[in-house]
Amino acid sequence: MALFPSSALNAGVRKREVFGWAMYDFANSGYTTVVITAVFAAYFVGGLAKGAAWGAFAWTLSLSIAYAIVMFTMPMIGAWADLRAAKKRVLMLATAGCILSTAALALTPRLSGMEAVGLAMLLVIVSNTFYSYGESLTGAFLPELATAEGMGKVSGWGWGFGYIGGMLTLGVCLAYVLWAQSQGLPASHFVPVTMLVTALMYGLAACVTFALLPERAKPAAASGRVSWSDSWRQLRRTFDQARAFSDFMWLLACTVAYQGGVAVAITLAAIYAEQVIGFKPQETMVLIFALNLAAAAGAFSFGYLQDRIGHKISLSTTLVAWIAVCIIAGSVTTKGGFWCAAAIAGLAMGSSQSAGRAMAGVLAPPQQLGEFFGLWSFSTRLASIIGPLSYGAITWMAGGNQRIAIFATSGLFIAGLLLLLPIDMKRGRAAALEAAR
Repeated sequence: MALFPSSALNAGVRKREVFGWAMYDFANSGYTTVVITAVFAAYFVGGLAKGAAWGAFAWTLSLSIAYAIVMFTMPMIGAWADLRAAKKRVLMLATAGCILSTAALALTPRLSGMEAVGLAMLLVIVSNTFYSYGESLTGAFLPELATAEGMGKVSGWGWGFGYIGGMLTLGVCLAYVLWAQSQGLPASHFVPVTMLVTALMYGLAACVTFALLPERAKPAAASGRVSWSDSWRQLRRTFDQARAFSDFMWLLACTVAYQGGVAVAITLAAIYAEQVIGFKPQETMVLIFALNLAAAAGAFSFGYLQDRIGHKISLSTTLVAWIAVCIIAGSVTTKGGFWCAAAIAGLAMGSSQSAGRAMAGVLAPPQQLGEFFGLWSFSTRLASIIGPLSYGAITWMAGGNQRIAIFATSGLFIAGLLLLLPIDMKRGRAAALEAAR
């Protein structure tokens, strides 16, 4: 943790607290890497759904339902957590919910037909909802830890640790899968084990966060007794006040656009690699592992560059890289060519997500972090619905041609670039600080 100075942290914040905070990204990234991207997604479509044409739609529908739930509930939960100074308590509950439902995915191969598909969809909805709650809540701790000038570095540490955690979990799962395949065991045997491994590593790493990361916020109400109706009233006030934070609102619009493209990469990369380029399942897992390695490097390095050259320039640079990824991935026909696109995607993924979260931290009013990060989560979940569903719709309309869909995805990143232009970081930060007085 000596790679960034104490001046990057707010007064009284110890580096061990930053380490504890970053370890939550380490903890939950195994879930997205193994469940959403590399292992269970392919098993759901090819194993539980038996490769049926509706399999991919059922998968994206499950994720979309989860994201819709988060969209309409996370702002309220964030407001409640702010008023009660309960971000850490809610984070612990969300973590437990994701871990238990992820472990329960191991039960799906014991059923058959639509019963297995139905149970898998239900558990994916539940686990992804709780995962998303945790992601938003941990982001709300960032401005409590880092100064505006050091937020890029600290955010980069979080995303970097996250990709390392994702690689470690995927690496353990890959080792087991290769052993199981060498023993002639089917996917219905080794996929449940990967779900249990993912849940276990999530829980162990999250314990570090809960041990080291304190709740620094103070209850807004003197008695600390705040009802859910108070949260709703506060949330309505937040939406009414949002017009005064124009730069934050532009960031939300930008986030909806470019995160929609990122969501395509996260949820459909393995499917594209196998169905269009011809990767084998174990090759796909290695590809995702390498993508996480590149993403970790991008998050770490861009966190420092972001604080030096500015948040806006950093994010715009990564969006240009994403446009290049879409063009390359849609054009290449060889595995080597797709590896090139994946390497750029990894660097762009880590840096763009780190930059976006840091920008939200700079532009959010300090006294309403939970609420404003709830709005940011609303935008990222809306993006996660728009991106994959539009990809699927375009693929269907194009007669199954995913290359057309990946070219069209570049439009989301172009829109993100255009929506980034009106943002003035100095003006937005001044508005956020003025609201805290």
